[in-house]
Amino acid sequence: MSHQVLALLQEAAHEAEGGFESPFEVNFGLFFWTWVIFIALFFVLKKFAWPAIVRATEERERKIAQQLEETERMHAEAREALEEHKQLLAGAKEEAQKLINDAKAVAQQEREQLLERTREEQERMLDRAKREIESERERAAAQLRRDAVELSLAAAAKLVQERLDSAADRKLVEEYLEALGEDRR
Repeated sequence: MSHQVLALLQEAAHEAEGGFESPFEVNFGLFFWTWVIFIALFFVLKKFAWPAIVRATEERERKIAQQLEETERMHAEAREALEEHKQLLAGAKEEAQKLINDAKAVAQQEREQLLERTREEQERMLDRAKREIESERERAAAQLRRDAVELSLAAAAKLVQERLDSAADRKLVEEYLEALGEDRR
């Protein structure tokens, strides 16, 4: 094993003495073949690879341009749809407000109609009650007159000592009472 290490060290020393070239030294053989390979590779790439690369690049550029146009078109459509949506929303708000206002107006009108019907019904009931009261008062007054006539006849009969019962006598007393009632008014 030590033999092998020794051989490696000797080989390394030999290479250090002159086996490596400096990076600043020009080797014309290496320079010539590098240029030959570069030019050959350049023409091969120009003939076969570059047309495919250029076509692929142009195709990609066209696709990107189409996508940009499509994006712009969709953006314009979205903007139009947004404006239309805003207009529809504003229209819906206006319509809803109009419906609310109409409903309020109808409710107010119904309320006023109900109040008017209630007032009319109250007035009819009041008029009916007044007529009934007047009718009752007239009946009571008529009954009172009849009773007064009967009392007057009874009182007159006692004074005269006979019974006055004829229709003519009754009529005479009723007319007298009516005359008295008109004088009081």
